Amino acid sequence: MLNKVFLQGRLVADPELRQTNNGTAVASFRLAVDRDYKSRDSDKREADFINCVAWRGVAEFVSRYFTKGRMAVIEGRLQVREYNDKDGNRRYATEVVAGSVYFCDKKREGVPTASPGKFEELEEDDGELPF
Repeated sequence: MLNKVFLQGRLVADPELRQTNNGTAVASFRLAVDRDYKSRDSDKREADFINCVAWRGVAEFVSRYFTKGRMAVIEGRLQVREYNDKDGNRRYATEVVAGSVYFCDKKREGVPTASPGKFEELEEDDGELPF
């Protein structure tokens, strides 16, 4: 079975960091992802607004370094949760569970460029190929 999702888009609001009852960090955020085509009527790109959730270290990383408007690349999996609302009706929530989150816009001062422990920053490229 395969369940792998890659998204690139902008955060529509600051991530919301919470703790579970046992102290596990969880961050929720929404990503606006442009569609590949423009609307016929307005010549504007439409977007999908995708709910995302991150856990533990990734949650802390996202809540610390990402804010509304930041461009991000999310690598994760699609999850569909079932729950009952306050009236007892069965509801479904679809979200992307982020395994890794990467910056995809210009570097900001004092902000790492990737998820902790994944990569280290390289000095600016001089244009020379290493081979």
